[in-house]
Amino acid sequence: MKKIAFFAFAIFAAFAATAQQSPVKWSYEAKKVADGTYDLVFTANISDGWYVYSQYLESDDGPIRTTIGYDENAAVKLVGKNVEDGHKYEGYDDLFGMNIIKFNGNPTFTQRVKITAPAQLAGSLEFMTCDSERCLPPVEIPFRFDLK
Repeated sequence: MKKIAFFAFAIFAAFAATAQQSPVKWSYEAKKVADGTYDLVFTANISDGWYVYSQYLESDDGPIRTTIGYDENAAVKLVGKNVEDGHKYEGYDDLFGMNIIKFNGNPTFTQRVKITAPAQLAGSLEFMTCDSERCLPPVEIPFRFDLK
């Protein structure tokens, strides 16, 4: 019985240690590009061998796509689609058995916005990360921008 308890504890401890050391760290900033116009830039710092997935996958049957959601704010208007940039891999993925778009390194996800008055814009970013053998559960990260 003690061996089973020890084994279960060891598995739990290994999982907890892995969960605490996420292979993806996010940062975000608002860059003013003109009066009342900002680029909201989200940057992923991804450990070697890991990936995050595009917002623009062909199907929901594979990995969880990166999703950036914004709370409603009448003073803020999104302009166009979110632009993805960075080291991108497009093609067939054996792990999911489908064509995917994924990024490694330090990709950026940029949304242009226009404001009609100083505003705070909050929301959340959800992503999933995988390496060549496994995926970690999706993570949701809250954010808030002060646009003046």
